Amino acid sequence: MKNKKRSIVLASGAFDLVHYGHVHFLQEAKKAGGRNAYLIVIIARDNTIEKLKGKLPVIPENQRRAVIESLKPVDEAFLGYEDMSFINTIQKLKPSIIAVGYDQEKIEKEVSEIIEKLGVNVKIVKIDRFGPLELSSSSKIKKKILNEWK
Repeated sequence: MKNKKRSIVLASGAFDLVHYGHVHFLQEAKKAGGRNAYLIVIIARDNTIEKLKGKLPVIPENQRRAVIESLKPVDEAFLGYEDMSFINTIQKLKPSIIAVGYDQEKIEKEVSEIIEKLGVNVKIVKIDRFGPLELSSSSKIKKKILNEWK
């Protein structure tokens, strides 16, 4: 049997309070790469999340990375660059596909500009939300916990 070249799929996120929406995102990201896909997930650093959201995540970065890497669809998980550089990540990992979430328009635009600047053949795949379930985001989970424990 011939050894087929693996399609490298890159996904990223904070992954604080992992829930089914995250699992769905990673499953669909891997599917986007086809049968021999190799899924690499970049986990946002604690200080990156603090810069973007104004507060630190509940779960520390090394634990978030370990949890994500333990999920079935994930082949490898790394902590992101301190400077939040997608250009370094793309140049180092050479993905053929970059998966973005339904709510990651800013990242999608930034990645698209980098791909054009580098002149590389990388496809951006937008992963749809898995459904209108009540606990479909870490923020919703945190709010529910706060409301129920007041």
